[in-house]
Amino acid sequence: MITNVFEYLEKTALRYPDKIAFADIDKSVTFSQLRDMAYAIADRIHEVCGDIRNQPIGVYMYKGVDCLIAFMGIVCSGNFYSPIDRHSPKARIDRIVEVLAPSAILYNDEPFDNDAFAGIDIRDIEISSEKKKYYEDNIDTDPLYVLFTSGSTGMPKGVTISHRGVIDYAEWLYDTFEFDDKTVFGNQAPFYFDNSILDIYSTLRNGSTTYIIPERHFTFQKDLFAFLKNNKINTIFWVPSALVGVANSGILDREELPKLDKILFCGEVMPNKQLNAWRRHYENAMFANLYGPTEITDVCTYYIIDREFADDEPLPIGFACKNTDIIVLDDKDERVTGPGKKGELCVRGTCLSMGYFKDYEKTDKAFVQNPLNKFYHEKIYRTGDIVEYNEHGELMYLSRKDFQIKHQGHRIELGEIDTAGSSIDGINICCTLYDDANKQIVFFYVSDTDITDKAVYKELKSRVPGYMLPAKINRMEQMPLNVNGKIDRVYLNGLLKG
Repeated sequence: MITNVFEYLEKTALRYPDKIAFADIDKSVTFSQLRDMAYAIADRIHEVCGDIRNQPIGVYMYKGVDCLIAFMGIVCSGNFYSPIDRHSPKARIDRIVEVLAPSAILYNDEPFDNDAFAGIDIRDIEISSEKKKYYEDNIDTDPLYVLFTSGSTGMPKGVTISHRGVIDYAEWLYDTFEFDDKTVFGNQAPFYFDNSILDIYSTLRNGSTTYIIPERHFTFQKDLFAFLKNNKINTIFWVPSALVGVANSGILDREELPKLDKILFCGEVMPNKQLNAWRRHYENAMFANLYGPTEITDVCTYYIIDREFADDEPLPIGFACKNTDIIVLDDKDERVTGPGKKGELCVRGTCLSMGYFKDYEKTDKAFVQNPLNKFYHEKIYRTGDIVEYNEHGELMYLSRKDFQIKHQGHRIELGEIDTAGSSIDGINICCTLYDDANKQIVFFYVSDTDITDKAVYKELKSRVPGYMLPAKINRMEQMPLNVNGKIDRVYLNGLLKG
């Protein structure tokens, strides 16, 4: 039984010692090299920090192979890692490091500018023949990583995930999608974003290979397709915005990816108009919609697409992953069953985070006693997402609790307007917000056609009830995206206030 993710690397390095595990445009590392470097880094950590275990260690690097080597070195040392996004504003980085208070910070270029924390440059670490297994004293409920997400108050929240959560996830992925040593991932997600967990730990478990796609390639679609083709990538797990960008560019009509046979996505709503464009070009590929917040180890429900959908239909988020229970609770904390009844999606199972790092108050608000269980302590995570079941028994995502508004006496899910808007010919991407100060719905969209705001309004009028129609329609040159590749609603909300 696997109790520590480093055991994945140990076993795979024995089976495929000379196979490339991870590669970026400048560097690649085989499984045996990754293992040996991890042991050397673990030794240096203990040399610098003493005999520590289950302590946070920061990774201050730009995205690349060295990040993954650092992660494994930290895990091998019996501690847990936290990636620090070097592109973030200094104030955010400082706040994260203040909360984390790491025993050390690993770097490979410019050291972190703070003498309060030990810095370890992984470039000058030499591999030795001795391999001390510090991690063997860990158990599966020990932390593996802390990922800092944006909090609603603007303060970063450190989501803490255990080895057990990731092992459970990696095993489910293997059973469900049959990843193996022939799988070649094209990684899009930043390593401080939980979507990257699928690429990283599926690679370690199965002896797959992951190629890290340069971020700039998602702006230049021809370069993106050349990268995917040259590296014979057959599996991608991207945020929908990345897939939408490809579909809108028209490159699907001009270029082919003969190896691509699994297309997975997660992180936000995937509009069917652009998904249908992908499905027309890759009829034999598996498409799957995965859903889940960072707090439940990336994914808790999934839907392998098995039927046709109209452009203006919403896509199901499907069914609970194995060993995960989905509970939909209404306003009275009673279970919702049957189609058409809305409630908050709540999760219980091994996938649950250990909570927010050093923030017991926020943890206790989100991870609560299961109200359906009167017999013993059992935590569930309240996602804040409103869902319902459809006639097929599939879960349908409706909106965030804070995206559900009361307007002109009606309860409105802003996501329903987004679904309608994204199906309009000429609209590439859209986002609906509520201007609370002026009590009006505002619709933002991007188009590369000559469609007018008036025409957009007319199309929306044919798709949604009158009380859902936006008071303002704003055309934009491009939709702002946050660092994870999702629509930047914080920026758009700032436009409302401006």
